Amino acid sequence: MTAPPTESPQDTPSPDLASTIGTNARAARQRLFLTQADVAKRVGLATAVYSRLERGQMLPSVRTLYGLATVLCTSSDALLGHGFQAESPPDSRALRLLVQQVRKLEERQVKALLHLIPAMR
Repeated sequence: MTAPPTESPQDTPSPDLASTIGTNARAARQRLFLTQADVAKRVGLATAVYSRLERGQMLPSVRTLYGLATVLCTSSDALLGHGFQAESPPDSRALRLLVQQVRKLEERQVKALLHLIPAMR
């Protein structure tokens, strides 16, 4: 098994652009209740590399930017700061705990849970 590929920094990143991408990626990741490790694994990066991207210390390649947009359910334009309004993630501890627990369930259990939700309203 090989380690995830590392991203090579692009020349000298524009501090503004790198910071914008990092800030927008963090906001999108938090809205989805994902960890940096979750995103890094799904994009195919080492967690430390993704962390550097989120901190605005490097620019992603075009391929990585596309992967980030896909994993974070947003567009590359949004990550680049075109028309993107960063929203604060929900601040409900209970909601975060629920999402963490649902992620541990098997698919059949999630489907059963989805059938119960309408009855709770």
